[in-house]
Amino acid sequence: MFVAPVNTEALFEQAQAETLYLNLIEQLNKDFNLANEGIDFPLSIVPEELKIQLHEKIYRMIQYKFAEYLNLLYIIDVPENEIKQLDGSDLVILSEQVAFLILKREWQKVWFRNYYK
Repeated sequence: MFVAPVNTEALFEQAQAETLYLNLIEQLNKDFNLANEGIDFPLSIVPEELKIQLHEKIYRMIQYKFAEYLNLLYIIDVPENEIKQLDGSDLVILSEQVAFLILKREWQKVWFRNYYK
């Protein structure tokens, strides 16, 4: 049964415990490239660094490439109602929360693909 993680650390722990962390990185790279936002997280990236780099990427996209940011959310299929519940008054906090929602959705895809294969 899929249980959605409550935060980024729990998500990474779950992904590593199920040896699906590399699949998560590959899924992120794939969906960012589908959205024409070339990003190439190396498979050797540690979870904390992945979290930081993803947060920075989302922050920059919200600030400078908003249409592309919306397209990315659409391609990844982040639930719109979850985005609407976020407080957008602080861009740093918002981008961190969106980065978690992206990770959570990507993890869900990876987990289901692995579970039902």
